[in-house]
Amino acid sequence: MNTEFKQVVLLIEESRNRAFQKVNEELVILYFKIGNLVSDKVSNGVWGEKTVDELADFIQENCPGLKGFNRRGLYRMKQFYETYTSHEFVSTFNLYLQNLDNQLVKIVSPPVTQLSAIENKYSQIVTPLVTQINWANHLLILSKTKSAEEKIFYLINCITQKFSKRELERQLNSAAFERTMLSNKRVADGQSKIPEGLFKDPYIFEFLDIPDTHSEKDLEKALVINLQKFILEIGKGFTYMGNQFRLQVGNKDYFTDLLFYHRDLQCLVLFELKIKEFEPEFLGKLNFYLEALDRDVKRTFENPSIGILLCKGKDTEVVEYAMARSTSAAIIADYETKLIPKSVLAKKLHQLVERLSQN
Repeated sequence: MNTEFKQVVLLIEESRNRAFQKVNEELVILYFKIGNLVSDKVSNGVWGEKTVDELADFIQENCPGLKGFNRRGLYRMKQFYETYTSHEFVSTFNLYLQNLDNQLVKIVSPPVTQLSAIENKYSQIVTPLVTQINWANHLLILSKTKSAEEKIFYLINCITQKFSKRELERQLNSAAFERTMLSNKRVADGQSKIPEGLFKDPYIFEFLDIPDTHSEKDLEKALVINLQKFILEIGKGFTYMGNQFRLQVGNKDYFTDLLFYHRDLQCLVLFELKIKEFEPEFLGKLNFYLEALDRDVKRTFENPSIGILLCKGKDTEVVEYAMARSTSAAIIADYETKLIPKSVLAKKLHQLVERLSQN
Protein backbone atom coordinates (compact mmCIF):
# COMPACT_ATOMS: atom_id res chain seq x y z
CA MET A 1 0.00 0.00 0.00
CA ASN A 2 2.82 2.40 0.90
CA THR A 3 4.35 1.87 -2.54
CA GLU A 4 1.09 2.91 -4.23
CA PHE A 5 0.79 5.95 -1.95
CA LYS A 6 4.38 6.97 -2.76
CA GLN A 7 3.55 6.72 -6.45
CA VAL A 8 0.69 9.20 -5.97
CA VAL A 9 2.98 11.58 -4.06
CA LEU A 10 5.57 11.29 -6.84
CA LEU A 11 2.93 12.23 -9.43
CA ILE A 12 1.96 15.27 -7.35
CA GLU A 13 5.58 16.39 -7.05
CA GLU A 14 6.22 15.94 -10.78
CA SER A 15 3.11 17.99 -11.59
CA ARG A 16 4.20 20.73 -9.18
CA ASN A 17 7.65 20.88 -10.76
CA ARG A 18 6.17 21.17 -14.25
CA ALA A 19 3.80 23.91 -13.07
CA PHE A 20 6.66 25.80 -11.42
CA GLN A 21 8.76 25.48 -14.60
CA LYS A 22 5.88 26.78 -16.70
CA VAL A 23 5.37 29.78 -14.40
CA ASN A 24 9.09 30.53 -14.58
CA GLU A 25 9.05 30.33 -18.40
CA GLU A 26 6.13 32.74 -18.60
CA LEU A 27 7.79 35.19 -16.19
CA VAL A 28 11.09 35.17 -18.08
CA ILE A 29 9.30 35.67 -21.41
CA LEU A 30 7.30 38.52 -19.86
CA TYR A 31 10.45 40.22 -18.55
CA PHE A 32 12.10 39.76 -21.94
CA LYS A 33 9.15 41.36 -23.79
CA ILE A 34 8.96 44.28 -21.36
CA GLY A 35 12.72 44.69 -21.65
CA ASN A 36 12.36 44.80 -25.43
CA LEU A 37 9.68 47.51 -25.25
CA VAL A 38 11.60 49.68 -22.79
CA SER A 39 14.84 49.23 -24.76
CA ASP A 40 13.22 50.28 -28.04
CA LYS A 41 11.54 53.35 -26.50
CA VAL A 42 14.67 54.52 -24.66
CA SER A 43 17.14 53.85 -27.50
CA ASN A 44 14.91 55.68 -29.99
CA GLY A 45 14.65 58.68 -27.68
CA VAL A 46 10.89 58.26 -27.21
CA TRP A 47 11.25 57.65 -23.47
CA GLY A 48 13.59 59.18 -20.94
CA GLU A 49 14.35 58.22 -17.35
CA LYS A 50 11.33 60.20 -16.13
CA THR A 51 9.03 58.22 -18.41
CA VAL A 52 10.38 54.92 -17.06
CA ASP A 53 9.67 56.20 -13.52
CA GLU A 54 6.14 57.08 -14.60
CA LEU A 55 5.71 53.60 -16.07
CA ALA A 56 6.80 52.03 -12.76
CA ASP A 57 4.26 54.19 -10.87
CA PHE A 58 1.54 53.35 -13.40
CA ILE A 59 2.15 49.61 -12.97
CA GLN A 60 1.95 49.93 -9.19
CA GLU A 61 -1.32 51.85 -9.42
CA ASN A 62 -2.91 49.32 -11.76
CA CYS A 63 -1.34 46.18 -10.29
CA PRO A 64 -0.97 46.99 -6.57
CA GLY A 65 1.38 44.71 -4.65
CA LEU A 66 3.14 43.48 -7.79
CA LYS A 67 6.87 43.25 -7.01
CA GLY A 68 9.84 43.68 -9.33
CA PHE A 69 8.35 46.36 -11.58
CA ASN A 70 9.91 49.43 -10.00
CA ARG A 71 12.39 51.62 -11.90
CA ARG A 72 15.31 49.34 -11.03
CA GLY A 73 13.41 46.22 -12.08
CA LEU A 74 12.40 47.72 -15.43
CA TYR A 75 16.00 48.64 -16.23
CA ARG A 76 17.06 45.09 -15.31
CA MET A 77 14.54 43.77 -17.84
CA LYS A 78 15.98 46.18 -20.41
CA GLN A 79 19.48 44.89 -19.66
CA PHE A 80 18.19 41.29 -19.87
CA TYR A 81 16.76 41.86 -23.35
CA GLU A 82 19.75 43.82 -24.66
CA THR A 83 22.28 41.30 -23.34
CA TYR A 84 20.76 38.20 -24.91
CA THR A 85 19.98 39.86 -28.25
CA SER A 86 23.33 41.60 -28.64
CA HIS A 87 25.46 40.72 -31.66
CA GLU A 88 28.29 39.61 -29.33
CA PHE A 89 26.10 37.16 -27.43
CA VAL A 90 24.30 35.71 -30.47
CA SER A 91 27.48 35.21 -32.52
CA THR A 92 29.37 33.74 -29.55
CA PHE A 93 26.55 31.32 -28.78
CA ASN A 94 26.24 30.21 -32.40
CA LEU A 95 29.98 29.52 -32.41
CA TYR A 96 29.56 27.58 -29.16
CA LEU A 97 26.87 25.37 -30.75
CA GLN A 98 29.10 24.66 -33.76
CA ASN A 99 31.95 23.53 -31.50
CA LEU A 100 29.91 21.20 -29.29
CA ASP A 101 31.42 17.72 -29.20
CA ASN A 102 29.15 14.68 -29.34
CA GLN A 103 29.35 14.07 -25.60
CA LEU A 104 28.31 17.60 -24.70
CA VAL A 105 25.52 17.55 -27.28
CA LYS A 106 24.01 14.61 -25.38
CA ILE A 107 24.15 16.59 -22.12
CA VAL A 108 22.93 19.93 -23.45
CA SER A 109 20.51 18.78 -26.17
CA PRO A 110 17.58 19.14 -26.63
CA PRO A 111 17.14 22.13 -24.29
CA VAL A 112 19.85 24.21 -25.93
CA THR A 113 20.39 22.90 -29.43
CA GLN A 114 16.69 22.89 -30.38
CA LEU A 115 16.01 26.59 -30.03
CA SER A 116 12.87 28.48 -31.02
CA ALA A 117 12.02 32.20 -30.98
CA ILE A 118 9.45 33.99 -28.84
CA GLU A 119 8.56 36.04 -31.91
CA ASN A 120 10.27 36.29 -35.28
CA LYS A 121 11.88 39.62 -34.38
CA TYR A 122 13.52 38.15 -31.29
CA SER A 123 16.83 36.30 -31.17
CA GLN A 124 16.64 32.53 -31.64
CA ILE A 125 18.78 32.25 -28.53
CA VAL A 126 15.96 33.20 -26.17
CA THR A 127 13.71 30.15 -25.92
CA PRO A 128 14.15 27.68 -24.37
CA LEU A 129 17.75 28.52 -23.37
CA VAL A 130 17.04 31.36 -20.95
CA THR A 131 13.55 30.22 -19.92
CA GLN A 132 14.98 27.18 -18.14
CA ILE A 133 16.73 29.40 -15.60
CA ASN A 134 14.89 31.29 -12.89
CA TRP A 135 14.96 35.08 -12.73
CA ALA A 136 17.11 35.18 -9.58
CA ASN A 137 19.86 33.22 -11.34
CA HIS A 138 19.59 35.45 -14.42
CA LEU A 139 20.13 38.51 -12.24
CA LEU A 140 23.25 36.94 -10.72
CA ILE A 141 24.69 36.12 -14.15
CA LEU A 142 23.90 39.57 -15.53
CA SER A 143 25.44 41.38 -12.57
CA LYS A 144 28.51 39.21 -11.98
CA THR A 145 29.75 38.37 -15.49
CA LYS A 146 31.29 40.48 -18.24
CA SER A 147 31.91 38.63 -21.49
CA ALA A 148 29.42 36.65 -23.59
CA GLU A 149 31.60 33.54 -23.13
CA GLU A 150 31.31 33.83 -19.37
CA LYS A 151 27.54 34.30 -19.48
CA ILE A 152 27.08 31.29 -21.76
CA PHE A 153 29.27 29.18 -19.47
CA TYR A 154 27.06 29.86 -16.44
CA LEU A 155 23.81 29.61 -18.41
CA ILE A 156 24.74 26.15 -19.70
CA ASN A 157 25.92 25.01 -16.29
CA CYS A 158 22.69 26.24 -14.68
CA ILE A 159 20.72 24.12 -17.15
CA THR A 160 22.85 20.98 -17.10
CA GLN A 161 23.68 20.99 -13.39
CA LYS A 162 20.44 22.57 -12.13
CA PHE A 163 22.14 25.13 -9.90
CA SER A 164 20.13 26.72 -7.13
CA LYS A 165 20.72 30.43 -6.48
CA ARG A 166 23.11 29.58 -3.65
CA GLU A 167 25.05 27.06 -5.76
CA LEU A 168 25.34 29.48 -8.69
CA GLU A 169 26.51 32.25 -6.36
CA ARG A 170 29.32 30.03 -5.12
CA GLN A 171 30.35 29.17 -8.69
CA LEU A 172 30.49 32.88 -9.55
CA ASN A 173 32.33 33.86 -6.37
CA SER A 174 34.89 31.08 -6.83
CA ALA A 175 35.48 32.09 -10.48
CA ALA A 176 34.47 28.71 -11.91
CA PHE A 177 34.59 30.11 -15.46
CA GLU A 178 38.20 31.29 -15.22
CA ARG A 179 39.31 28.08 -13.50
CA THR A 180 37.62 25.90 -16.13
CA MET A 181 39.10 27.95 -18.98
CA LEU A 182 42.56 27.70 -17.41
CA SER A 183 42.16 23.93 -17.29
CA ASN A 184 40.86 23.84 -20.89
CA LYS A 185 43.87 25.77 -22.21
CA ARG A 186 46.25 23.36 -20.49
CA VAL A 187 44.26 20.33 -21.65
CA ALA A 188 44.32 21.62 -25.23
CA ASP A 189 48.08 21.99 -24.89
CA GLY A 190 48.64 18.24 -25.01
CA GLN A 191 45.98 16.09 -23.35
CA SER A 192 43.37 15.59 -26.06
CA LYS A 193 41.94 12.60 -24.19
CA ILE A 194 40.51 14.94 -21.55
CA PRO A 195 37.12 16.46 -22.48
CA GLU A 196 37.04 20.26 -22.32
CA GLY A 197 34.83 22.03 -19.81
CA LEU A 198 34.72 19.23 -17.27
CA PHE A 199 37.63 19.95 -14.94
CA LYS A 200 38.98 23.06 -13.22
CA ASP A 201 42.37 24.39 -12.21
CA PRO A 202 42.66 25.30 -9.41
CA TYR A 203 39.99 23.62 -7.32
CA ILE A 204 38.61 25.67 -4.41
CA PHE A 205 37.80 23.92 -1.13
CA GLU A 206 36.93 26.93 1.04
CA PHE A 207 34.24 24.81 2.72
CA LEU A 208 36.84 22.63 4.48
CA ASP A 209 37.52 23.39 8.13
CA ILE A 210 41.20 22.42 8.13
CA PRO A 211 44.31 24.38 9.11
CA ASP A 212 46.74 25.75 6.50
CA THR A 213 49.26 23.09 7.56
CA HIS A 214 47.42 19.80 7.09
CA SER A 215 48.26 16.24 6.16
CA GLU A 216 47.01 14.30 3.15
CA LYS A 217 44.89 12.22 5.53
CA ASP A 218 43.35 15.41 6.97
CA LEU A 219 42.53 16.65 3.46
CA GLU A 220 41.05 13.32 2.37
CA LYS A 221 38.96 12.96 5.52
CA ALA A 222 37.63 16.53 5.24
CA LEU A 223 36.67 16.01 1.58
CA VAL A 224 34.81 12.79 2.41
CA ILE A 225 32.95 14.50 5.28
CA ASN A 226 32.01 17.35 2.91
CA LEU A 227 31.35 15.01 -0.03
CA GLN A 228 28.25 16.84 -1.26
CA LYS A 229 30.11 20.17 -1.43
CA PHE A 230 33.13 18.47 -2.98
CA ILE A 231 30.97 17.02 -5.78
CA LEU A 232 29.41 20.45 -6.34
CA GLU A 233 32.93 21.84 -6.81
CA ILE A 234 34.13 19.11 -9.19
CA GLY A 235 30.81 19.06 -11.07
CA LYS A 236 27.66 16.95 -11.07
CA GLY A 237 27.65 13.65 -12.91
CA PHE A 238 30.15 12.08 -10.51
CA THR A 239 29.17 9.01 -8.48
CA TYR A 240 31.32 8.38 -5.42
CA MET A 241 32.88 4.91 -5.28
CA GLY A 242 34.96 5.31 -2.15
CA ASN A 243 38.22 6.45 -0.62
CA GLN A 244 41.26 4.24 -0.08
CA PHE A 245 40.00 2.03 -2.90
CA ARG A 246 42.04 -1.18 -2.88
CA LEU A 247 44.02 -2.27 -5.94
CA GLN A 248 45.95 -5.54 -5.92
CA VAL A 249 48.90 -5.74 -8.29
CA GLY A 250 51.19 -8.74 -8.00
CA ASN A 251 51.47 -9.62 -4.32
CA LYS A 252 50.98 -6.05 -3.07
CA ASP A 253 47.95 -3.96 -2.15
CA TYR A 254 47.72 -0.31 -3.19
CA PHE A 255 45.13 2.21 -2.01
CA THR A 256 43.91 5.15 -4.06
CA ASP A 257 42.63 8.38 -2.49
CA LEU A 258 39.20 9.25 -3.95
CA LEU A 259 37.57 7.22 -6.71
CA PHE A 260 34.50 8.32 -8.69
CA TYR A 261 32.54 7.18 -11.72
CA HIS A 262 31.36 9.78 -14.22
CA ARG A 263 27.98 8.87 -15.68
CA ASP A 264 28.19 10.97 -18.85
CA LEU A 265 31.78 10.08 -19.72
CA GLN A 266 31.24 6.46 -18.62
CA CYS A 267 34.64 6.17 -17.03
CA LEU A 268 36.37 5.98 -13.66
CA VAL A 269 37.84 9.25 -12.39
CA LEU A 270 40.57 9.09 -9.76
CA PHE A 271 41.53 12.04 -7.54
CA GLU A 272 44.96 11.72 -5.93
CA LEU A 273 45.86 14.22 -3.21
CA LYS A 274 49.26 15.81 -2.54
CA ILE A 275 49.79 18.51 0.06
CA LYS A 276 52.96 19.86 -1.53
CA GLU A 277 54.07 21.22 -4.89
CA PHE A 278 53.94 18.87 -7.89
CA GLU A 279 56.90 16.58 -8.40
CA PRO A 280 57.39 14.45 -11.56
CA GLU A 281 57.37 11.17 -9.61
CA PHE A 282 53.74 11.87 -8.57
CA LEU A 283 52.68 11.35 -12.18
CA GLY A 284 54.32 7.92 -12.34
CA LYS A 285 52.27 6.69 -9.39
CA LEU A 286 49.06 8.16 -10.84
CA ASN A 287 49.69 6.44 -14.19
CA PHE A 288 50.30 3.17 -12.35
CA TYR A 289 46.92 3.48 -10.59
CA LEU A 290 45.15 4.33 -13.86
CA GLU A 291 46.66 1.27 -15.55
CA ALA A 292 45.54 -0.95 -12.66
CA LEU A 293 42.02 0.52 -12.76
CA ASP A 294 41.75 -0.04 -16.52
CA ARG A 295 43.02 -3.62 -16.33
CA ASP A 296 41.22 -4.84 -13.22
CA VAL A 297 38.27 -2.54 -12.42
CA LYS A 298 37.05 -0.94 -15.66
CA ARG A 299 34.31 -2.82 -17.46
CA THR A 300 34.57 -3.64 -21.15
CA PHE A 301 31.96 -1.07 -22.25
CA GLU A 302 33.52 1.75 -20.20
CA ASN A 303 36.04 4.32 -21.41
CA PRO A 304 39.64 4.56 -20.14
CA SER A 305 40.05 6.03 -16.67
CA ILE A 306 40.96 9.68 -16.03
CA GLY A 307 43.28 10.84 -13.25
CA ILE A 308 43.36 14.22 -11.50
CA LEU A 309 46.40 14.95 -9.37
CA LEU A 310 45.56 17.67 -6.84
CA CYS A 311 48.70 19.43 -5.57
CA LYS A 312 49.39 22.39 -3.32
CA GLY A 313 50.99 24.35 -6.15
CA LYS A 314 52.95 23.47 -9.28
CA ASP A 315 55.63 24.82 -11.59
CA THR A 316 54.01 25.00 -15.04
CA GLU A 317 57.25 24.21 -16.86
CA VAL A 318 57.90 21.15 -14.70
CA VAL A 319 54.34 19.94 -15.41
CA GLU A 320 54.84 20.43 -19.17
CA TYR A 321 58.04 18.38 -19.14
CA ALA A 322 56.46 15.64 -17.01
CA MET A 323 53.36 15.41 -19.22
CA ALA A 324 55.21 15.57 -22.55
CA ARG A 325 55.49 11.78 -22.96
CA SER A 326 52.59 10.72 -20.80
CA THR A 327 50.00 8.62 -22.62
CA SER A 328 47.47 8.54 -19.77
CA ALA A 329 44.47 10.87 -19.50
CA ALA A 330 45.68 12.93 -16.55
CA ILE A 331 45.39 16.48 -15.20
CA ILE A 332 47.72 18.19 -12.76
CA ALA A 333 45.70 20.79 -10.86
CA ASP A 334 46.21 23.04 -7.86
CA TYR A 335 43.86 23.11 -4.90
CA GLU A 336 43.21 25.99 -2.51
CA THR A 337 41.40 26.01 0.82
CA LYS A 338 40.50 29.70 0.50
CA LEU A 339 38.78 31.68 -2.24
CA ILE A 340 41.12 33.28 -4.77
CA PRO A 341 40.25 36.80 -6.00
CA LYS A 342 38.57 36.56 -9.39
CA SER A 343 40.88 39.27 -10.76
CA VAL A 344 43.93 37.09 -10.02
CA LEU A 345 42.50 34.14 -11.96
CA ALA A 346 41.38 36.38 -14.83
CA LYS A 347 44.94 37.74 -15.06
CA LYS A 348 46.37 34.18 -15.10
CA LEU A 349 43.96 33.21 -17.88
CA HIS A 350 44.93 36.27 -19.94
CA GLN A 351 48.64 35.50 -19.49
CA LEU A 352 48.18 31.85 -20.47
CA VAL A 353 46.21 32.77 -23.61
CA GLU A 354 48.95 35.24 -24.61
CA ARG A 355 51.70 32.69 -24.02
CA LEU A 356 49.92 30.00 -26.06
CA SER A 357 49.25 32.42 -28.91
CA GLN A 358 52.97 33.23 -29.11
CA ASN A 359 53.98 29.56 -29.44
